[in-house]
Amino acid sequence: MLDLYKWVLAPLLIAQAARLRKTAQRLPEASGERSGFLPGRLEDPPLRLLFLGDSSAAGVGVALQDYALAYPCAASVHRRTGRSVQWRLLAQSGINTSQAAALLEQHPPGPAEIFVTALGVNDVTSQKTPKQFVNDYRALVRQIQLRTGAAAGVINGLPPMGSFLAIPNPLRWYLGRYAKRLDAQLRSWVATQPQLRHVSLELSSEPSALASDGYHPGLEGYRQWAEHVAQCVAELLQGPGAWVRGIQSDV
Repeated sequence: MLDLYKWVLAPLLIAQAARLRKTAQRLPEASGERSGFLPGRLEDPPLRLLFLGDSSAAGVGVALQDYALAYPCAASVHRRTGRSVQWRLLAQSGINTSQAAALLEQHPPGPAEIFVTALGVNDVTSQKTPKQFVNDYRALVRQIQLRTGAAAGVINGLPPMGSFLAIPNPLRWYLGRYAKRLDAQLRSWVATQPQLRHVSLELSSEPSALASDGYHPGLEGYRQWAEHVAQCVAELLQGPGAWVRGIQSDV
């Protein structure tokens, strides 16, 4: 049914998308360090975290990385576990899931135990099919594992694009429904992977959690998000056989 609406509304959706590209407020990526080390218990080896994603991972919507996703999440994991945490962020505005794989190739991140991805919005806007989106994600996870040795990861779902106030209707309605379709497929695939966790981003759907552009998370949105991801990382660390089974690459 959604595909039918797409074709019926195509002229209006295309016109609204073109206007949005010209008029949308464009906020910069958060400034500050994109890697760091938080010292913890000396008897435990450092936990190495890799964050990989698009503009939301890059902290668009807040001024500093201190208030974005990667550093607050790493700090929360550090508080929860007492372990030393070494973290690194690879992120670039505008990239989709397949382009994230190219970013990873251009900037080898080094070893990691757990990775965190934040991708999907640009797969929606480039109209990747659900099958292609999941195939791209599966390939990305395999590449992360090969390049870092990570055996576990947190896959962030797609944000509630139907709540992005900067997007006019019916384009907002259509993109919101399409994002839900991709996220449902992503969630189903992640459920088959014992060492992956899916994080729903419906938690930041309130307008008060958005930045001034009406598109990206604001301070409260990032705060909620970072804590939720940190909880998933802590659960992965406590799970049975976390560093034995590895990530399954087949669906």
